[in-house]
Amino acid sequence: MSSAPLASVLFVCVHNAGRSQMAAGFLTHLAGDRIEVRSAGSIPGDQVNPAAVEAMKEAGVDISAAKPKILTTEAVQASDYVITMGCGDACPIFPGKTYLDWALEDPADKGVDAVRPIRDEIKTRIEALIAEIDAKQDA
Repeated sequence: MSSAPLASVLFVCVHNAGRSQMAAGFLTHLAGDRIEVRSAGSIPGDQVNPAAVEAMKEAGVDISAAKPKILTTEAVQASDYVITMGCGDACPIFPGKTYLDWALEDPADKGVDAVRPIRDEIKTRIEALIAEIDAKQDA
């Protein structure tokens, strides 16, 4: 029987088609069921960016089944960490949450070559986030 997740994280970008999906994919891949992962967009796109799917596949993470979802107040309320990536004021603010804004280039309309550095930056930030969550649990 597995224990409850240490924390829950919500990734938010405008279309929920690139950055937030890559971040959710990495966090799920690297943390397993230790951290509950959600992603959403303020104006969700029709599909996840194919270049993001391809770049993640190269990194050993499959996000091909992911679908953009609308940002809801409930998703924010249910999350310990809310990480925005260019959605600005669209994210509701609740006390007791940890809000982070990651300034990342938008991979929309870019080829896989241009998406790779964005993917790598996201992975670095995810690894740091996992370390931060683990440190809070050990404190």
